[in-house]
Amino acid sequence: MSVNPIFRDRIEAGQVLAQRLKGVIRDSNLIVLALPRGGVPVGFEVAKALHSDLDIFLVRKLGVPGHEELAIGAIASGGIRVLNQTLIRELGLTSLVIDSITARERREIERRERLYREHRPPLAVGDRTVILVDDGLATGATMLAAARALRIQRPKRIIVAVPVASREACEEFRRHVDETVCAETPEPFYSVGSWYEDFSQTSDAEVRELLERAAHERVPKEELWHP
Repeated sequence: MSVNPIFRDRIEAGQVLAQRLKGVIRDSNLIVLALPRGGVPVGFEVAKALHSDLDIFLVRKLGVPGHEELAIGAIASGGIRVLNQTLIRELGLTSLVIDSITARERREIERRERLYREHRPPLAVGDRTVILVDDGLATGATMLAAARALRIQRPKRIIVAVPVASREACEEFRRHVDETVCAETPEPFYSVGSWYEDFSQTSDAEVRELLERAAHERVPKEELWHP
């Protein structure tokens, strides 16, 4: 079924989301963490509008061997692992199997971080307000894994922010993070891509370019808070 897109592309979506966030953000010690790849163009616009740092937060699902779509947990940037112990017990998975799955996905995260960061170290999130950004939420499983993993790093607050989401996913997140900002929650939802005119895949090169631009274009705080 055809729908009328809300956003031209991820850039416009990020600009719209940034305007929504301006009304709720009251903290100068911000960092935007974008989920690659599609979340990075959105996060770049948010970080630019809020004059905040931008970094990536990679998450990889830990799938059951032979049934990879069934997640027993996730691993995120910084080696943080979150496990569904109830499901692990039900499936009778050994620690050896879980560690093997984790090691494989950790290598993939490390590969992608080298590719995207180009030797820039991860930015610290401890005691900072973190805005987790993606280009949309359908089920929200990946974002939830990111939020749970991020919590271990002890940020001051976690805000999940997306341009478009299913109403159910948006409401669900209010139970897991400090604040949720969903710019649009159309009904019926269909899919994230349905609400973009251009939902073409974000390339690795674009992710690298945006992170480099963000690192060089950051406005010094003293210029913002002491005009």
